[in-house]
Amino acid sequence: MQSFAYIIASILFIIGLKQLGSAATARRGNMISAVGMLLAVIATLAGSGFSWTWIIAGMLIGGAIGAIAAKKVEMTGMPEMVALFNGSGGIASLFVGWASQQNPGPGGLTTASEIPLFLAVLIGGVTFTGSLVAWAKLSEKIDGKPIQFKGQQIVNIAVLAAILICGVLFVMNSGGTWNPWLLLIVLLSFVFGIMVVIPIGGADMPVVIALLNSYSGLAACAAGFIISNTVLIVSGSLVGASGIILTGIMCKAMNRSLGNVLFSGFGSASSSGGTAVEGEAKPISADDTYYILEAASSVVFVPGYGMAVAQAQHAVKELAAQLEENGTEVSFAIHPVAGRMPGHMNVLLAEADVPYEQLVEPEDVNPNMPATDVAVVIGANDVVNPAARTDEASPLYGMPVINVDQAKTCIVLKRSLRPGYAGVENPLFFCENTRMLLGDAKASVQALVSQFKED
Repeated sequence: MQSFAYIIASILFIIGLKQLGSAATARRGNMISAVGMLLAVIATLAGSGFSWTWIIAGMLIGGAIGAIAAKKVEMTGMPEMVALFNGSGGIASLFVGWASQQNPGPGGLTTASEIPLFLAVLIGGVTFTGSLVAWAKLSEKIDGKPIQFKGQQIVNIAVLAAILICGVLFVMNSGGTWNPWLLLIVLLSFVFGIMVVIPIGGADMPVVIALLNSYSGLAACAAGFIISNTVLIVSGSLVGASGIILTGIMCKAMNRSLGNVLFSGFGSASSSGGTAVEGEAKPISADDTYYILEAASSVVFVPGYGMAVAQAQHAVKELAAQLEENGTEVSFAIHPVAGRMPGHMNVLLAEADVPYEQLVEPEDVNPNMPATDVAVVIGANDVVNPAARTDEASPLYGMPVINVDQAKTCIVLKRSLRPGYAGVENPLFFCENTRMLLGDAKASVQALVSQFKED
């Protein structure tokens, strides 16, 4: 019966993962995957002789904690929550490995179980502390810019080498309640997790979140081999593989390699480079913006993290609806690395019930941008920086961006002219066809909505 439940759960995982590939079916896919995991957990606990009282109590307590956390977290805090989820998965796998070493069962540990145990502890520890550092950077508990020091790569290599040596010694001497080699692996994996994430800047956090998600899946997969749990192996493999694929998509969206993201230190709030930006920004009022939008036949919204900070997604949806009532063609251009986690803008717009048919990718919207009447940039910065196309000295050079500077008129909603998270100056602010609507994005958009309603 347990094996049959595992098969059904695995099928549900695969179906759910497939449906996560489309905004139209993502919510349903998430629910299907959750049902699969619920089935797997119940089958595992029931098959292990746990009392149904404890199973139901655990589900109620865990469900209550999850529901409260989901209700309390702001949309701007979603990346931090995802980072904590990844860390929780990592430490859970580490605990499985630790418990298996403490209670190996009648047959004791074998090489076939010692190697995945080592991997579960290593990857789980790296994921846990790495995710905590990512959470601290995203929530601004620590500085979001890269933390680097001389000889950092040598230190990282030395720590990794020490972990591998301890791993070999653990496999050779895996007995004992408090195995010193396993203790060292745990401690060194914690250190290594911190060391690999601190040199990564805030602008690269979407890649880091995707990579840590993959690590949590690989750790779970290793834990599955330790306890011979098929469904844990399947689910961990799916998470690990999909996380790696998503990491590749994020790197491609920035035209950078994973090695460059992990070791370059790019993303500092104080980064410099590129040709000096000269010119004078042209401010615009909400009233004048209204007249431009009212006369437009086509408008493309380009959301960024500033929209999340201002929690302006509902106001933007309302403005889009007003424009459509006015006969304007409306779309939303979504850059893969906009925000602080993969799909951040998609989540915000889905929450505001923006039709997924209106969401377009950069390669689809860019060819039509010269014919677009107005591009409205809401809190985005690096993903619309034209220097990425033209300035070989810019750290962003070669990164695919949304070509809002080619629209007939570009209106940028920002609090100030400060650079984005990558710390790179944006010449878009000084283009001839750009107007800066400075201030809180939500208040600015609400003012535009009021104008349309009054008209």
